[in-house]
Amino acid sequence: MAELVLRPTVQVTVVVCLAPRRTQEWVLELPQGATVGDALRACGADVALVPQVSAEDVPTLGIWGRAASLDAPVKHLDRVEVYRSLKVDPKVARRERFARQGARTTGLFSRQRPGGKSGY
Repeated sequence: MAELVLRPTVQVTVVVCLAPRRTQEWVLELPQGATVGDALRACGADVALVPQVSAEDVPTLGIWGRAASLDAPVKHLDRVEVYRSLKVDPKVARRERFARQGARTTGLFSRQRPGGKSGY
């Protein structure tokens, strides 16, 4: 019969996105019961983010892509992620791209039957 092994520490990966296509990653051993805030303090990410974060541009935190707060507990092999805020709404960016390209030269609809409407 397999015996349950309790770990005195948990292994956590912290990933911070500082700029587009630029991330930093740390693998940490933290005591059992540690929080997201403890993980950020342990790797120094809280200090690294201070000069780049303004009052209205507070970064979003997550564990494996799900929103989390600083006091959320971390489990063994969790991935704590710090996200940058979006500069442009993706829906607005798509509309602007579509307007620049024009209806006749857009992706799947660039080749259409003669006399057909755009998008069909």
